[in-house]
Amino acid sequence: MEAEVKKRTKFNPKRAIDVDCSKALLDLLLKRVKYGGNPEHKRNPQDFGLTPPSNPRPDKSLCDTIGSVTKGDAVNLLRKGVEHGLVSKRCRGKYPQNIWSVTEDGLPVESQLENSENGTYHGYPMPESDPFRKTVLEHWKQSNG
Repeated sequence: MEAEVKKRTKFNPKRAIDVDCSKALLDLLLKRVKYGGNPEHKRNPQDFGLTPPSNPRPDKSLCDTIGSVTKGDAVNLLRKGVEHGLVSKRCRGKYPQNIWSVTEDGLPVESQLENSENGTYHGYPMPESDPFRKTVLEHWKQSNG
């Protein structure tokens, strides 16, 4: 029997896009950011070289729900988010806490810094109930001219 996924009702209200982030910093981030992945957000974590969690949390959103996502796809989405300047104001060390992007199908995704020493992120689709989703889509549209 498959565990029922709880819908998230609370989101971090402090999230904000750093609209003043310099091109130099964005160029540096493009060279340095990595995608590690979190097995709690994967239906098939082995596809990312990750060990399945021993005690999965049913409230975690699965990135697999937006279709087949490879590690290469995840890296490309992360980099596209940087290219579009969708990085958070809040940083940990040298890296923004979050990077947002939008899939080719128009679905917004959020990446969260998991290792502030080497710039590794994990990501997941933004639920429709997340009010920040609209902000990400608006900035994405603006950055595409």
